[in-house]
Amino acid sequence: MESLRFTLSGKTAFFKKPDVNTYLYFTYGNIHKVALLGIIGAILGFKGYNLQDDREYPEFYEKLKEIKVAIIPKNAQGYISKKVQTFNNSVGYASKEEGGNLIIKEQWLEEPNWQVFILLEDSKLSEEITDRFLTGRYKYIPYLGKNDHFASITDVEVVEMEVAAQVSKIDSLFPKENVELLMDDFGFEDDEQWKYEENLPVGIEEHQNQYLFKKMCFTNMKLRIREQKNIYSVQDKTIHFI
Repeated sequence: MESLRFTLSGKTAFFKKPDVNTYLYFTYGNIHKVALLGIIGAILGFKGYNLQDDREYPEFYEKLKEIKVAIIPKNAQGYISKKVQTFNNSVGYASKEEGGNLIIKEQWLEEPNWQVFILLEDSKLSEEITDRFLTGRYKYIPYLGKNDHFASITDVEVVEMEVAAQVSKIDSLFPKENVELLMDDFGFEDDEQWKYEENLPVGIEEHQNQYLFKKMCFTNMKLRIREQKNIYSVQDKTIHFI
C-alpha cells in the first residue's frame, strides 16, 4: 500500500469555527479533514462553496469525500500558538455603519506545521493527485483556511506503508472513540505525558452542508485500540487515517 506524504506549513492559518460571537472569529487548533480536502480540491481545480450552485455538496467535497488522510501535527505536543488579529474591512458593502468600515477580529494560528498523508487508491483520481503534488502543478493557489494564509507544500514523496500490528501508540491525530488511553497508577510514565484533544470537522452533512464532528486526539500516551482499522505503519510512524 502506498501513500502520498508531504509537509504542509505556513506563516499563519485560520480555520474558522462556525460558532462565533459578534466580536471575534475563532479558529480550530489544527487543520481538519474538510479543510485539507479543500486544499487538495484547489490543487486539482475543483470548485468550492462559493460556486456550489445546486449541488448537494461543494464540488471538492463531492469528489474527494471518500479519500482517507492522516495528519501529524509538527508543533510541540500538537499545540499551535494563537494570536488575535484586528483589521479593517473598508469595502463599500462591508458594514452599514457610517463610513462603511467594519472592524474584524480573528484568531490566527502562528507558524503551523503538519506532516500529511493521503492514502493512494488504484484510481485515476489518486494518479492525478500524486502527479500534481509531485510536479507542483497547482490549478489554484492553496491556502490555509483563507486566502490571507498561503500554504507551503514541501517534501512531497510517495511512501510505502503496511497495516500496523500490535499498536500501542499512534503518532497522528486519531478519533478518540476508537481507542482507550492507558496511564500508570500515578498518571505519568518516565516521560511527561501530554494530550491534545478537540472536536474537529471530519465531514459535511448533505442537507445544509454543516460540519460533522469527531473528537480528535493527539498524544504520546500508550493506548489500546478498539478497532484495528485504517491504522498503518510508515517507516518509524504509526498513523491513523480518517
